[in-house]
Amino acid sequence: MERTNSKRLDSFELTIADIAEADLDALHALSMSVGWPHRAEDWQIVLELGKGIVARDAIGRVLGSAMWFNYAPDFTNIGMVITSPRLQMLGAGQWMMNHVLAQTSSRAIGLNATRLARRLYASLGFVAERTVYQCNGEAVAPPQGLLPPGARLRALTSDDLDEIAALDRAAYRADRSHVLARLLEVSKGVALVRGERIVAFSLCRRFGRGHLIGPLVAANDDDAIAVTRPHVVDHAGTFLRLDTRQKSGAFAEFVAQAGLPVYDTVTSMSLGRPWLVEETGGETPIIYALVAQALG
Repeated sequence: MERTNSKRLDSFELTIADIAEADLDALHALSMSVGWPHRAEDWQIVLELGKGIVARDAIGRVLGSAMWFNYAPDFTNIGMVITSPRLQMLGAGQWMMNHVLAQTSSRAIGLNATRLARRLYASLGFVAERTVYQCNGEAVAPPQGLLPPGARLRALTSDDLDEIAALDRAAYRADRSHVLARLLEVSKGVALVRGERIVAFSLCRRFGRGHLIGPLVAANDDDAIAVTRPHVVDHAGTFLRLDTRQKSGAFAEFVAQAGLPVYDTVTSMSLGRPWLVEETGGETPIIYALVAQALG
């Protein structure tokens, strides 16, 4: 496994540096160069939540990035792996990934691979688990629907962090409390409550071209629809996005009818152990919508 801190690729002499030292505008320009929709503000959030590296050329330009997010002593999520188009066929991605894998030690790893990157990750031992469907478009306000029996909706507040973090932990199998705490600062949240207990929740925030719904955690389609509908109503007529692993069923149909058809797909992959919770259709909560492809 190659872990040298410098590498010559074609006419480029690259060096590895801490992503914390990179200029935010340079990172934003890098993601724009490959067509990713991230705003500088979206970059700022991932920089606060994770660690990473950049690849610089001889005059200091940022030509690559890779980040990791430690969610548990034994689990890491990898994201924001970008190489400049001029370097994509020269091995820069594998070189950076070798550095990331060295940093993550013996942890199990999850990531969401674009079509272009899937072969790279497979060559490093990652195993494909499931498809993520990027659903987006101009939201269409859905008809008013009935809530699931015995349930009510209410707004989330920062006081709910421990309860939603417990739901998320059961669905994700790792603790993302710090991620949820940060997102609550910039999101509108909806909770589905039975009795006094939150059984499903969703967050919606500014992201990319408009707004993004995620994470969304619920145990069944009806509950997931209940905490999605208010966000669709709020953003009807504007760009809205939701990334889900639900290919079919009532929830997938609701998302499509809300004006959010499948725009693209990525592949959830794992290294070390299976990543995703088995979807049994019972009472176990699952991730209905990702925080973001980079954050899982």
